[in-house]
Amino acid sequence: MALPKIMPKITSLYGRIFAIFWFTMFLVVLAMLTLPHFDPRKTRDIEAPRYERMVEVRDLVQEHFSHILNVQTIFARIENNVYPGSEKGKQRLFITDPDGNMVTPPRRPDMSYRSLRNFVSIMDNPKAPQQKLYGKMLLAGPLPITLAGKDYFIYFGTRWNEPPLFLLQLFDHPFRLMLAVMLVSTPLLLWLSWALSQPARRLEKAAQRVAQGVFEPDPELEKGTSEFRQAGKSFNQMVEAVNLMMYRQQRLLSDISHELRSPLTRLRMAQALAWRRLGESSDLTRIDTEAQRLEQMIGKLLELSRTQLDSQIKRETKALSHLFDTMLSDSRFEAEQCGKVLSVNVMPSGSILCQPVLLVSAIENIVRNAIHYSAHQVNITAMIQSGEVILKIEDDGQGVPEEELASIFRPFYRVSTARDRHSGGTGLGLAIAENAIQQHQGSIEASSSSLGGLQVTVILPLSV
Repeated sequence: MALPKIMPKITSLYGRIFAIFWFTMFLVVLAMLTLPHFDPRKTRDIEAPRYERMVEVRDLVQEHFSHILNVQTIFARIENNVYPGSEKGKQRLFITDPDGNMVTPPRRPDMSYRSLRNFVSIMDNPKAPQQKLYGKMLLAGPLPITLAGKDYFIYFGTRWNEPPLFLLQLFDHPFRLMLAVMLVSTPLLLWLSWALSQPARRLEKAAQRVAQGVFEPDPELEKGTSEFRQAGKSFNQMVEAVNLMMYRQQRLLSDISHELRSPLTRLRMAQALAWRRLGESSDLTRIDTEAQRLEQMIGKLLELSRTQLDSQIKRETKALSHLFDTMLSDSRFEAEQCGKVLSVNVMPSGSILCQPVLLVSAIENIVRNAIHYSAHQVNITAMIQSGEVILKIEDDGQGVPEEELASIFRPFYRVSTARDRHSGGTGLGLAIAENAIQQHQGSIEASSSSLGGLQVTVILPLSV
């Protein structure tokens, strides 16, 4: 069987799922720890393109004002954004002396003097200019510049519209950041778990179908992750192997039946010819009786084989009240013809997933057996309990010894007292019934009846 190959693959898949889960949690924690470092309000290095643009503007300003010796005139033009490379409304220039004193203070409402002083105080190395966000203004610098023959430092202020305000709030509140990361990662994890669980659910449904006796390969099982594709392929191979084994068994029994019935037919023909030539005799009658019994036994063996192989028949959902109506009506008529009484309580409401012909035949076998061995009375009661229907068939016959109750469902088993070859059949009826009921995920057991005879209890699961 291919079944042992399935479990290691599924175990490997669940190991991968746990690995993905913990890796995702690691990414969540890593994001919480690293995202604050991307906060633009923290001092950081200037990107190369921006730095090159700042150097270009510094050189243009220095060259443009190189012929003006009055530094106050230069400062006034810079404050009014009158210089080459200016971006009105987007960029501002600020000048400090070598001691860090402001010579062009901010005059825009969105740029506070305190913020600029704070940035100038922490940026004391012109060889390593940096940038930092204050509100909606991104400050960068310093760069050395020469104006009117004196050395100064130049700072750049650019209006900054990103990141959005809610991102800054996340940077300020770690718990909000954690919540945001979880809101983003949770749908991903849910989708991942759903995607990984679909092949498992298909495999589970396929296993349930096999448990119900439906041995059909399912191509859908060979989809999904590599582990489940391999598991599904192994499962389908197992189902096909079971089907092949059952087919070979059926073919073997059919061949055996044919081989047995051929000489049996010739035997009965020879017995008929001898009867015609010699007339009736006890020996010929005995031969005919045994030939009939042998033919009946072969028929029962084939019936038992069919009930074992009929699990592939399509099942239907049937209401209990309709499933057994015809069978109970025929059994009541048969009991009346034998001078006996068959009483049946009202069938409870409920449905059962079954192979109707196979299941009804099994229950009918038990009922007819009870009628045959009863003295006068046969009672059939049905009830529903815990999602199962419980059928009890009891008679007032001689019953079965306590020590033999567990054996009466064995093929060819015959009770040593009342049910001998003169009063019974082949000993296969209850074995056939047990096999059919087990194929419906049910159970059957025998016990002593309150009427004094035998009680057979059948338990079958109701359909959901």
